[in-house]
Amino acid sequence: MQITGHLRKMIGKLDAPVQYQLPLDDERIDMNALIGQHIQLNYTGEIHCTACGRKTNKSFNQGYCYPCFKKLAQCDSCIVKPELCHYANGTCREPEWGEQHCLQDHFVYLANSSGIKVGITRGTQIPTRWIDQGASQAIPIFRVKNRLLSGRLEMILKQHVSDRTDWRKMLRGVPEELDLAHNRDALFNACEKEIDELIAENDADAVTALHSETPTSIEFPVNTYPKKVSSLSFDKMPEIEGQLKGIKGQYLILDSGVLNIRKFGGYRVQLQVDG
Repeated sequence: MQITGHLRKMIGKLDAPVQYQLPLDDERIDMNALIGQHIQLNYTGEIHCTACGRKTNKSFNQGYCYPCFKKLAQCDSCIVKPELCHYANGTCREPEWGEQHCLQDHFVYLANSSGIKVGITRGTQIPTRWIDQGASQAIPIFRVKNRLLSGRLEMILKQHVSDRTDWRKMLRGVPEELDLAHNRDALFNACEKEIDELIAENDADAVTALHSETPTSIEFPVNTYPKKVSSLSFDKMPEIEGQLKGIKGQYLILDSGVLNIRKFGGYRVQLQVDG
């Protein structure tokens, strides 16, 4: 098999285990079927912006050309730091995009990828967000009316829980199972004053604590986890090959190292599979 196209982040469908497809332009490759086989990914030297299609010498923010990186709302700093959402100030780069993506219901959640962490996502991105992060467990703990509120809640909670994933630790194996419901209740108690103050500042239905949600468990298609995690990059080596040992988050786990597919959005590559 030999297919050439531009990379996009892998599509993960919740199943036991997660079912992955790799988009290469219009093709969708069943990656689970390739686990155990020798694969080769050759970077052709071309990058095209995932937003406008313009050819670019360098990719910004996982797939954008520089002009799109500077003008698109989805590349603004408030995407990484939602507590800085400035739509209400009238300064959103793309107000219509903001209405569709930021002024929608969001969830604050706890996840277990390399240990417990807090995060946020739109309701339409559950469980995709958890799969992309390589979380083995996740549970929604708040439902809020917009992205800004989710960011403000995350700021309160991350005084007690990290908001980051140790990607190397995540790729070394399955984390110890956690009682996420217990951790949720402990956080509610520890942050009760700040949470109540935030609720009081907004409409009655703007922030809803979720006391009865149950965790989702996620199994990833991995035959063998690496003892030592070595990162692979098309910017350093245009030909990446090895036996595919598994897939977790947005990473291909090869016997030669791990490759973050999402990082190289817009890169034109040729996938070759022996046999």
